[in-house]
Amino acid sequence: MPTLERITTEALRDLVVTFRDTVKVHAPGLNRLNVYPVPDGDTGTNMARTLDAVVAEMETAAADDLDATCDAISHGSLMGARGNSGVILSQILRGIASTMKSMTVPADEAGHRFADALQAASTGAYQAVLKPIEGTILTVVRESAEGAKAAANDGGTLIEVVRAARRAGKTALDNTPEQLPVLKDAGVVDAGGAGFLLLLDSALYVVDGEPLPEAEPDDGTGGAVGAAFDAVAHRTSGVEGELDVSEQRYEVMYFLDLDDERIDEFKQGWGAIGDSIVVVGGEGLWNCHIHTNDIGAAIEVPLDLGGRPRKIRVTDLFEEVDEEHAKREAQMTGIEPKHAPPHPAAPGAGLPPVTTAVVGVCTGDGLVELFAQLGVQGVVTGGQTMNPSTAELLDTVEHVNADQVVILPNNKNIIAVAEQVDALTTKRVVVVPTRSMAEGLAALVVYDPEAPCDVNGAEMTDAAESVTTGEVTQAVRDTTADIGDVKQDVKQGDWIGIVRGDGIVSCATTQLEAILNLLDTIIDDDAELMTIITGTDADAHTTEAVTGWLGDHHAAVTVEVHVGGQPLYPYIFGVE
Repeated sequence: MPTLERITTEALRDLVVTFRDTVKVHAPGLNRLNVYPVPDGDTGTNMARTLDAVVAEMETAAADDLDATCDAISHGSLMGARGNSGVILSQILRGIASTMKSMTVPADEAGHRFADALQAASTGAYQAVLKPIEGTILTVVRESAEGAKAAANDGGTLIEVVRAARRAGKTALDNTPEQLPVLKDAGVVDAGGAGFLLLLDSALYVVDGEPLPEAEPDDGTGGAVGAAFDAVAHRTSGVEGELDVSEQRYEVMYFLDLDDERIDEFKQGWGAIGDSIVVVGGEGLWNCHIHTNDIGAAIEVPLDLGGRPRKIRVTDLFEEVDEEHAKREAQMTGIEPKHAPPHPAAPGAGLPPVTTAVVGVCTGDGLVELFAQLGVQGVVTGGQTMNPSTAELLDTVEHVNADQVVILPNNKNIIAVAEQVDALTTKRVVVVPTRSMAEGLAALVVYDPEAPCDVNGAEMTDAAESVTTGEVTQAVRDTTADIGDVKQDVKQGDWIGIVRGDGIVSCATTQLEAILNLLDTIIDDDAELMTIITGTDADAHTTEAVTGWLGDHHAAVTVEVHVGGQPLYPYIFGVE
């Protein structure tokens, strides 16, 4: 293939896709390298999942539109970032995209443009971290940018600048063990820095066709990886003023709506309660990551500043370490441990005690994950056609880490069953009579784990009642329904829209038509937020058509789409 003289829109898109694919291949090796700041072992996975989100967003942009492509890379990386490494990677990609945007440069300036992009990536990455530490991905990005800048200043072409950046980055990566004792003791290099180098490898492939590096089974770490996990479990970070990262049990991540001028106050507030703090974003929306022992404080800090955290994710890092040790022991001995950690962990597993816990009924992997992000400690599988028993609800209530519990039935047929639990347990149980998943999610927005269950029950009930909900499914038998002022025959297999209290409000032979007729019914002039929960039978094209229709007809309404994975109901809607 001919050597490219400049990064075109097509080349930029190829670069991102190649980087994503390469990280996926190398993810297991990156995971094994990861020993800092805590041994969660998921650097490669988090980078790969972040890049999946970037590519998915980029594919919605016109393939020949540079600005739209750069906007998609920037937005996709912000919204899709996972884990510490993913959040830092998102800032790197945003820096590159912002530099590439809106400018087509001649070939003799292409090297300078690439060097500027890496400089912006480095600056953004450092700004995102409250306490930057050398010997990490930050160092590798910075020294790559410096190598690129030197080559550009010497008049280097694009490919010469990319090669210079790769050489400088490789040298920086090789030196990371000299900067972080925990890496030196383990005999490995920094995992995040190794992941970043794959970006430069991908650039060399796209620009000049140089072969991509092949992933080795152990990436050269051998038995040192096990030693790395043991070493980090007994060491501090070695940086003056840093907390002992081995003592930070929980990883907390969320999106935060907060005015830009208050973000420094937020970072300082987080700095007092944890470590491994990364905050990226701007224009009122931030992606935030911290390791801490105080989950409640991590969520409360922005509330005092007028902020709104959402899509909260909590991970017990100690459980991940235990699981990693169990896996290594099994690999070495060929014997599965007798007490292997459960996998996947139940929502709320390992969370500290709270005043009031929430038990929610739902089905679908996406909804289970979403409920966990919103603080639900116990999930009971159930819903339409799968109503759980009182015994199942009672068992979950008994196992959550609280003496007071709120139950969200999320289905009218489960409310009566849930109301029996309070008399069967010594715990205080309040049922919030939610009739749909959308109502349950609205109730969770106002849930306060440190408030008594009576207070939570009242506020969560009010929140649930403020939502107008609609669901779309297929008719399983022929019937007749009053739709508007018309009595209409509904045939088996027709798509129907159902609204709480009103029954069937739309019927059509196509799913999209039934959805749009339903939305016309439930959206009024006061609507501000539309929550869409997609099920197993949801179609990406239909989802895109629905969000497009909402943008055209209800531009003032904010739309949030969540992958629920629930059966039978491809779409559930909640309007607030």
